[in-house]
Amino acid sequence: MFNAQCSMVNELTFSREFEVRFSEVDIMGVVWHGAYPLYLEDAREGWGHRYGLCYDDYLKNHVFAPIVDMDIRYHRPILYTTKPRIDIVYHFTPAAKIIFDYEIHDTADNTLLTSARTIQAFTDQNYELILENPEFYLRWKEQNGFLVHSP
Repeated sequence: MFNAQCSMVNELTFSREFEVRFSEVDIMGVVWHGAYPLYLEDAREGWGHRYGLCYDDYLKNHVFAPIVDMDIRYHRPILYTTKPRIDIVYHFTPAAKIIFDYEIHDTADNTLLTSARTIQAFTDQNYELILENPEFYLRWKEQNGFLVHSP
């Protein structure tokens, strides 16, 4: 597992190992494709707790952040016996959206098993798209060094 960091390319990262549950595999012992979005969700939740941008924060600020785009690339199968690690990277954008890239690796030899990207947009509680960054998200960006106000 690597440590959280804010790099020169405006990325915040998080990693965690996870267990493949028997209920997630098919008869061949391969993780079913429908389990992958749940792995991504778990990574986003862990990342959110690490960096202070949790789903509760959205709700407290009367917004939702639904996924509007998800791309998953299956490079190699994840088997029931695999001990995987998921790495998640937040990518800064000035737009009112949240972009994450993910990689799932086999911890035995660091083989890349899966790569993915999700994009979340903001909506109000009537599910209307919010085109500007919500105020709490702007504050979060500023606190994490993504927004610098000129004097």
